[in-house]
Amino acid sequence: MNLNFKYLFTFLLLGLFTIGFGQEKKDSVKLTLIDAQEYALQNNRTVKNARIDLLSADKRIWETIAMGLPQLGLSANYQHQFVVPEMSFGAFLDPSLLPSGFITNTDIINAYKQSPKIALGVPDNTTFDFTLSQLIFSGEYIVGLQATKVYKEISVNSLAKTEASIRETISGTYYLYLVLGESLRVLTSSLATVEQTYNDALKMNQQGFTEETDVDQIKISMTNLQRLIASVTAQRDVSLKLMKFQLGLDISEPVELIDSLPTMIQEGNIRYLATPLFDYAKSIDYKIVRNLESSSALFVKREESKYLPTINAFYRRHEQTNQPSFNFAVKDLVGVGLSIPIFTSGTRKSKVSQAKFDLEKARINSENAAQGLVLEFETSLTTYQTAYGNFLTNSESIILSRRIYEKTLIKYKEGISTSFELAQNQSQFLTAEQAYYTSILSLLNAKAKLDRILTVN
Repeated sequence: MNLNFKYLFTFLLLGLFTIGFGQEKKDSVKLTLIDAQEYALQNNRTVKNARIDLLSADKRIWETIAMGLPQLGLSANYQHQFVVPEMSFGAFLDPSLLPSGFITNTDIINAYKQSPKIALGVPDNTTFDFTLSQLIFSGEYIVGLQATKVYKEISVNSLAKTEASIRETISGTYYLYLVLGESLRVLTSSLATVEQTYNDALKMNQQGFTEETDVDQIKISMTNLQRLIASVTAQRDVSLKLMKFQLGLDISEPVELIDSLPTMIQEGNIRYLATPLFDYAKSIDYKIVRNLESSSALFVKREESKYLPTINAFYRRHEQTNQPSFNFAVKDLVGVGLSIPIFTSGTRKSKVSQAKFDLEKARINSENAAQGLVLEFETSLTTYQTAYGNFLTNSESIILSRRIYEKTLIKYKEGISTSFELAQNQSQFLTAEQAYYTSILSLLNAKAKLDRILTVN
């Protein structure tokens, strides 16, 4: 075999392998509704941000706690003096200058001399101060410690509320995708029937058995169905992309939603056709409102604590790299600081009053939230039960309208019915089908809302 041919053969073989690997399709992710919700709780970007907020809350709590723990600080200072001040003690009597024997006044005067000048500093020096401080008592700090527990509960409940909201959102999109898919299946089946009817009518018209207006009437129905199928297909594709976005997946990621509508309808019926028990005190929304009330109560205590003194203790170590001859700086120092608020012209009293007003508003909001949650639950339950009634009605209507349409189709083929009656009954069937699937979506969305309302943390 020619050498160039070998290279060409190898190149083509590698190219085929490359194309094969490049065209390999990724396996689609198959998700039930519960799978989708759990996946979203781990990967949805909004939930991820809520978890980051919870981690940030932990750090803020530690920041508050650390304020009452020992604090160690170091400060350094370098200074240069262009002129170092000096000091002299003046003239003094030097006994070594006195003569032996008889001493005269002149000898004493001559024995005096000037003392040398003493520098009161150094030209260059670097100082270091090590300070260890400890908060002994602070009313604000004690209230702050109590507030960390409430702040933690608020963060946890906020995350739980975000997760419950994401579950409801995922449910709504999941239901929409399945309803559109089921609607598309029925429409496609109807289109196949209409296309067959159109082809039959066209042949009969060519043989002179039917009028051209009959063919045109059926063609209009077929065209309308084709446009409706294209619209529903586009909506279904968009709903799937929306689902991927809510799951935190890439839009191009293959996903398959495998739950069935009858199963989910049955699950809702079992739970919500019989009136479930609702305890607003276990609701996440109510817990958050109560957290805000507790926060307001602590804010009152914080403002009242400002009447109390604050006590601090400290230890300080002072070091110098270049000691002057005369150094009066104290190296080690221990002390206690006391701060007592005495008179602020009514500022503190005004702030306490404002905090108490805010607390009263928070308590009113808690009562209002309790009644509002009960009302929301009862309204949502009524909405679900009404939607179920509509679902039953529309289920019967679609069966009847399908039966009427099928009988009219048979009559048309037998020449008993007209194309106008066929188109009219087909339109009636499609309207009933739209109402039927709309009622399913309304029923399932009402179920998703009740699921969220009854979520407890």
